[in-house]
Amino acid sequence: MPNKSSLVFGMITLILSLLTPLVANADGHAKPSNLPFPDVGDDLLTVYKGLHANPELSFKEVRSSNFMASELVSLGFDVTTNIGDAWVKQKAKTVVGEVLGETGGYGVIGILRNGKGPTVLIRADMDALPIPERTGLPYASQKTQQTWTGVDSPVMHGCGHDIHMTSWVGTARAMVKAKDKWSGTLIMIAQPAEEIGLGARAMIEDGLFERFPVPDYNLALHVSSALQSGKVAYSKGWALANVDSVDIIVKGVGGHGAYPHTTVDPVLIASHIVTSLQSIVARNVDPQQPAVITVGSFKAGAKHNIISNQAELLLTVRSYDDETRKLLLDSIKRVALGQAVAFGAPEPIIKFEPDFTPSTYNDPELADRVMAAISRKIGKRNVEETLAVMGGEDFGRYHRTSQAIPGLIFWLGAINPTTFRKAQNSKLPLPSLHSPVFAPDPGRTIDTGVRAMTAAALELFEQ
Repeated sequence: MPNKSSLVFGMITLILSLLTPLVANADGHAKPSNLPFPDVGDDLLTVYKGLHANPELSFKEVRSSNFMASELVSLGFDVTTNIGDAWVKQKAKTVVGEVLGETGGYGVIGILRNGKGPTVLIRADMDALPIPERTGLPYASQKTQQTWTGVDSPVMHGCGHDIHMTSWVGTARAMVKAKDKWSGTLIMIAQPAEEIGLGARAMIEDGLFERFPVPDYNLALHVSSALQSGKVAYSKGWALANVDSVDIIVKGVGGHGAYPHTTVDPVLIASHIVTSLQSIVARNVDPQQPAVITVGSFKAGAKHNIISNQAELLLTVRSYDDETRKLLLDSIKRVALGQAVAFGAPEPIIKFEPDFTPSTYNDPELADRVMAAISRKIGKRNVEETLAVMGGEDFGRYHRTSQAIPGLIFWLGAINPTTFRKAQNSKLPLPSLHSPVFAPDPGRTIDTGVRAMTAAALELFEQ
């Protein structure tokens, strides 16, 4: 059980912060009057704005987790906090040599037993991003915080996790309100550190599925910056990609730029590596298997006429299935080593980030069943099947355990329809997730999120 004094303190802190004057919607429209279950949902916009104005970075989600836990306690859930803390503390020592400030594993799990029946898990992520907010909203974040690796930064909920948390709260309230309509065990998880791909791992390796009931189904949602609010989209099968980070340090022999024959130029070698990397997807991967290799950073040298001793490449690598992932990583190593040999250079240093984010697979049968229920709730015209994306999400880890629990994550439209139409007509791109100007249409988005997730849960509790 959680420390009740800390939960009460967290709740008081949140309530005080929410008393700041705020407007209704991001587009200035009035708060919708048709939020689901009015007696449990009318204050969800206030909850959202408080969370948006007070974002917290990965493994720093002290206040957010206190609020989420307090909400579950007030609803009668059996609550445990700080799941993953031991793993995070050890990981922090490995990464930065010390545990910084409030760094910790702030995972929350709430369990509501309501008779015999299936066990359904609903997960929301809590962490924000180290970017300055530029939305101009009255409730825009003014927060700064130190990352878990010790970098001070402005902080913003630029990926919609505040929407996720608010929809999660609304769903928990709605499910308690509707206890006479379902039977089974409901598990609500508030997860830290999705943005760095480590939060789910921290909770799982802290015994999530050993210490607590193993669910029959895992559910989650994620806002979409390319879909109108009021709508839901989903994919069957692969939904999100494996995400690997690779560093390549190309070694050379530096010297004067006027006498390149006396050097081994790492910039030239690295340039050939960059070009050759593109042939991996084009000529080694099955054309029917999606794959991406992007060189996001190329660093070398400091002056016009100096050939440096080394160059550094930073790569992001995306795939869906494990076989393609292995092929990509093995090929990157082969290309880098081969180019170095061809130029007579020392062997490059190749670092594969061990904490990769695994791909997410939506169970097709589960997707069909849940989306049929959501369609009945919000209207068939508001539910769309869409293609998988090459973005990453560590929700996939909940399926990649020995229990192989069927899971589904779906997209929740977050763009005001008027804004969406204007963007379509003008051909101006909408701000993407992780943009400092990304601003969801909160009222309609949260309304749809609560309705959709509640309908999904109730469907899965049907025997």
